[in-house]
Formats: sequence, structure tokens, C-alpha cells
Amino acid sequence: MSSRIVLIGPADALPDLQGRLDPTATVHTFTDSEALEALDHIIRSKPAMVVMQDEFSATSRGTALINRIKDDPSLTSCEVRVLTRDSEISRVAVKRGQAGGAAVAVDEPAPALDQRGTRRAARIRAREGVEVAIDGNPAALVDLSMVGAQVVSPTVLKPNQRVRVIMGDGKSAVRCSGAVAWAAFEMPKGAPTRYRAGIDWGMTAEAQAIQAFAEKNKKS
Repeated sequence: MSSRIVLIGPADALPDLQGRLDPTATVHTFTDSEALEALDHIIRSKPAMVVMQDEFSATSRGTALINRIKDDPSLTSCEVRVLTRDSEISRVAVKRGQAGGAAVAVDEPAPALDQRGTRRAARIRAREGVEVAIDGNPAALVDLSMVGAQVVSPTVLKPNQRVRVIMGDGKSAVRCSGAVAWAAFEMPKGAPTRYRAGIDWGMTAEAQAIQAFAEKNKKS
């Protein structure tokens, strides 16, 4: 079995954290801002264990990294543990993200949309390839209702962020202003990192146009 350990945490805490690990193991360290570099190294080297400082593991990138490792069949022998401030190392229990993806809610859990977002109205699943613009940036539409939408965006989206959404083109474009109800950072296998988010704009004068756009672009 590999005696390699990947350690991830704040730069100023890494020396102390490393001193609490097995001194006979080969330890590769990454700062908490190097999550993507750490993931690349983990995929290539397949270490016996990945250890994270507890505060990093609770962040969006930390939990997304945990889920990404757990979702990779080639890393089934890699154990993920969290090193807490009191020196205790504990196993990690990972919750899967929406639609089977590796995700973690940022600041608010994804179920918040059930109370604040599109669950107040029937949701229509969008066919693959439908794009909308969020503050001028492209995003893939996942589902849509008269009061909100779920999107996947390469651009950062955060809970409570005010956004302007444009669906369609030209004079027929539908425009809605709302807020991000929940957001999740994802590290999907074989694809760029992204943000999955629920946007809530409530009942608007554009409700009929939104419904028409949803019906026109619904998944068959």
C-alpha cells in the first residue's frame, strides 16, 4: 500500500499539521488555495490518504474536493480524513451533490430552494444545450419555473448575490432580476469546475413569457 499522504490546509498551519502525521510517510503539502492543484496530484499519484485541516474541509472547495475524490472509482483506496485543531483525525462522511454530481452548498444548503425558490411553482426540465445569460455571462439552464431557475455556470455565483437573467435573444428575450437562493461549487470528473445555483426572482410580470420559454425549451 502507498505510504503517501496529501495534506491540505492554511499555509501557516501546514508545518504543525504535518508534524502530527506519520513521520515515516511521504507527505505532499498544498495550501488551502491550491485545491485544484491538489486534486490533480491526487488523481495522478493516488495516495493512501488525503488529510485536510478541518476549517478548509468545511469550505465549498474543501467539501467539493472530498466529493470529487469519493466519486472517482480510481481513488477508492484513498482514505479522506480531517485533522481538527485538537489533533484528532476523524473519518469523513460525504453527501452527494444534486443530480449525482459532486457538489457542496456554499453558505446555504441546496434544499433552501425548496422553501425560497422554484418549488413554489412547477419546474420544467430544460433540454440539453439551452443557455441563459447571467449578468452577461453564459450559463446552462437546468430547469425553469415562473418564479426561478436552476443553472450551471462557469462564473462564480454566491448565495444572496443579486443577478439579472436574460433568456432568449432579441426582442423576444425574457429578462428577470432576482437573487441566488443557493449555490454549489462542483469539480466534475473530466470537466472544468463550475457553480450550480438556484435563482429566485419570485412572481413577475414576465411569468407568461417565462412559461412559454420553458415549454419551448423543455426536455422531451
